[in-house]
Amino acid sequence: MRRKARRCASWLANGNPRGGCLGAMADFLFEIGLEEVPARMIAGAQAELQQRVVKLLERERLVSSGAAAKSFATPRRLAVWVAGVAERQEDVAEELVGPSVKVAYKDGVATPAAVAFAKKAGVDVSALKTVTNAKGEYLAATSLKSGRPAAEVIAAELPKELAGIYWAKNMYWRPGKPERFVRPVRWMVALLGGQVVPVEFGGKTAGAVTFGHRVLFGDEPIALKAPGEYEDALLGGFVIVDVEARRQRIRKALDKVTREVEGVRWREDHGLVDKLTQLTEWPSVLMGGFEPEFLALPEEVLVTVMRDHQSYFAVEDKGKLAPHFLTVLNTETDAAGMAVIRHGNETVLRARFNDARFFWEFDQRVPLVERVKLLENVTFQKELGSYAAKSQRVRELAANLAEWGVGPDAKVNLAALDEAARLAKTDLTTDLVKEFTELQGVVGGLYARAQGADTAVSEAIYDQYSPAGMDDGVPRSIEGVLLGIADRADTIAGMFSLGMEPTGSKDPFALRRAANGIVKILAETEVPLTLEPIIRLAGKDEASQERLRGFFFERVEFYLREVKGQAYDVVKAVLAAGASDVRDAVARAEAVTAARGGEDFAAVSAAFKRMKNILAQAKFSLPDVGMVAGGNLQSNDAQSALAKKAFAVANRVHELRTQRAYGAALEQVATIRPEVDAFFEQVMVMDPDPKVREQRLMLLAMITRSFSGIADFSEIVVAG
Repeated sequence: MRRKARRCASWLANGNPRGGCLGAMADFLFEIGLEEVPARMIAGAQAELQQRVVKLLERERLVSSGAAAKSFATPRRLAVWVAGVAERQEDVAEELVGPSVKVAYKDGVATPAAVAFAKKAGVDVSALKTVTNAKGEYLAATSLKSGRPAAEVIAAELPKELAGIYWAKNMYWRPGKPERFVRPVRWMVALLGGQVVPVEFGGKTAGAVTFGHRVLFGDEPIALKAPGEYEDALLGGFVIVDVEARRQRIRKALDKVTREVEGVRWREDHGLVDKLTQLTEWPSVLMGGFEPEFLALPEEVLVTVMRDHQSYFAVEDKGKLAPHFLTVLNTETDAAGMAVIRHGNETVLRARFNDARFFWEFDQRVPLVERVKLLENVTFQKELGSYAAKSQRVRELAANLAEWGVGPDAKVNLAALDEAARLAKTDLTTDLVKEFTELQGVVGGLYARAQGADTAVSEAIYDQYSPAGMDDGVPRSIEGVLLGIADRADTIAGMFSLGMEPTGSKDPFALRRAANGIVKILAETEVPLTLEPIIRLAGKDEASQERLRGFFFERVEFYLREVKGQAYDVVKAVLAAGASDVRDAVARAEAVTAARGGEDFAAVSAAFKRMKNILAQAKFSLPDVGMVAGGNLQSNDAQSALAKKAFAVANRVHELRTQRAYGAALEQVATIRPEVDAFFEQVMVMDPDPKVREQRLMLLAMITRSFSGIADFSEIVVAG
């Protein structure tokens, strides 16, 4: 049985679990060199490697908590540097508790149990001592565990951390060997100060040699003498290992090259900048051009070809697309070399644009209305049928949402909504979408507009997949909103009916993303629609509706916390008062966050927690408010004052709630603090007289109920 471990004398003297214990220190550098890693996987792995290395060093008592650390990444390497790593673990003194004295000694002679315990502790039997605890007297011993050299610890433990890094996809590359990693390991560097740490992983042993840019520097090794040389040494090898420095180099180069053409600018694209930052080690930028005749194609098609298929930046002139593009290279060369590269990129882009133009013209030989019947041959999901069946379900659901969800005051163009739902999936049968799948929905909207459809129809089709993510915009029209919600709700409800709801981190049908889209639309548009009618109209039965309700509740919680940045306790308090009206929940959360810093509001929140606990302990179910209002309360001054103030404030709060003036409503709630404080100071709620006790419990129940429509204030965390 082990008692508290004592690290070293200074721990006990200073009460500091690290200070003075680590001895000689040095910086630590680890780099793992790989075949090119997919750009989308690098950032997560970079952060995870740093986290794992730092936690390993902390766990093994080699660095102080909060030690300075920095990570690096390129397509061919992941690296982490940590400052102030001890060259050796401190010794650890542990107090061990063994068998009871009765078992350990017989007639004053040590029994085998005592001898075995002494051997385990690494001390002589004579060094054993006696301690007394709640169970009686037991043997104890102080065991000194010598610290190991840091290099030995790191070499033993770091391979386990490498093997634990999460990759969306990984691979075996050595026949018969157990390790899997995202790409084959080509080299490793592990330096503690000037000492090589012999970490082994993937058939490689770490050394002090790294490698520069594959093309610009070749296979010549770069020797490192200390961790601090790492960044500068690789700069000499045409590698910028600092991700942010590489990102800024790309942005500055884009600015510089764009200025070569008067009046144009590159179209800002944070996602593409991030992607190219992770695709390059020594980035440079080149501008190319294409024939202006291609500008007759829709801008969405041209930008998709450039961005998603070629990783080119679009160039614009006064907001309109210009016949130029920018490409980021992972090399640098002279003017002649640049000319060759430019010509090659222009040739490839021209071919892609020609394909897009052919598909654009060819597809429109068959109008969308004639493609509806083709959807019978396109499977949505084997148990849920074809896209023709899905389109019919979406038409019905969208119409019901328009009638029962938003009502006649919303002025929905029902004919346009129905036509948009009928044609929404027809672009799945077009060659342009088959070639450029990113344009699904957008192409349908463009074709509908080109074929003379009503603007409400074409815009709704175009916007049906918006937002694709939390950074995207919402549909422009109410018809687009209803179509997008109906489509997503049908997918979610259908999959739930088949038992295919998301579990843990698995969500193969992207149902969370679909629900996030619905929540974002409800939160960020003025359409008078809530979650409840969506759930009731889409759910097949009460059981599935209840599962959907819980699923959407989680998505609202996610939106408030991750998108709106609301604190956990605020979100919990607000959602306790209802989550169906998402826009209303956002407004309530923002009001509570603004009010929670006030001293009176904090005190009232603490009082609500106290009221709720009292009611729970008394097992008192909340009565009808009218029962309290009509009763004759005892004449206790503090009780009467609280009742009078609470009724008056509750009426004002109710009026303000109907106006969604939640900030003003919370100001009113805070005004009852003096009466609440006086009540709890002067009144004993659990009075021996059952009638008095019931009356006071009813008063507390009325107060908690009357003000719980905004938030459950008892959930707010307050100091103390």
